Amino acid sequence: MSYLSDVSKKLGLIIILSVTSPAIAHNIQVKGDVAGLWHVEPNHSPKAGETARAWVALTRKGGKLLPKSQVNCQMAVYSKPRKPNDLPILQPVVQAINAEKYKDIPGADIIFPNTGLYQLELSCTPTTEGDFRAFTMQYDVTVATGEKVSTPSTKASSQQTKQIDPQKVASSEYNSTQVLNTLPVMIGLGVIGTAVWLIKKR
Repeated sequence: MSYLSDVSKKLGLIIILSVTSPAIAHNIQVKGDVAGLWHVEPNHSPKAGETARAWVALTRKGGKLLPKSQVNCQMAVYSKPRKPNDLPILQPVVQAINAEKYKDIPGADIIFPNTGLYQLELSCTPTTEGDFRAFTMQYDVTVATGEKVSTPSTKASSQQTKQIDPQKVASSEYNSTQVLNTLPVMIGLGVIGTAVWLIKKR
């Protein structure tokens, strides 16, 4: 009976979150006494080099929202595929945010360095001991191509481009013009030479 009641409680949490947010019900996780609804802005499609916001609406048994003020959370970002001993590539600061209809929920701003697959991990403990069991939730996200962050090498190359000598540019343009002007003459001589050779061969 205890197993069935536990399952029914978890199903109740999922149903409540599904009714409130049917479009993103597939991002719901249940860990112990708490269910979490994951969302990554914008529209679950973050881009490399651009700021994305990840948040989790946490809900207690019965559907009551678990605010950030009652929970201590840390977030870690891992590259995938992830190995057991891998360290996080990012550890964004989790803050209380308002998102959609949810208020005072844990969220963090993340700038993914590259395109590819990542895993977000949220680990939480109660601010009041014994309020609920500590839990860890994970969510996989695919990062698409975004704005490229300028690197020192690209800055240096752009500065070098600005320092090009106009006289050298003019002379190179002159040289290329000379080649273009002599090209038809060379082609013509080649055609004449080929014609003469064919006549002699006959």
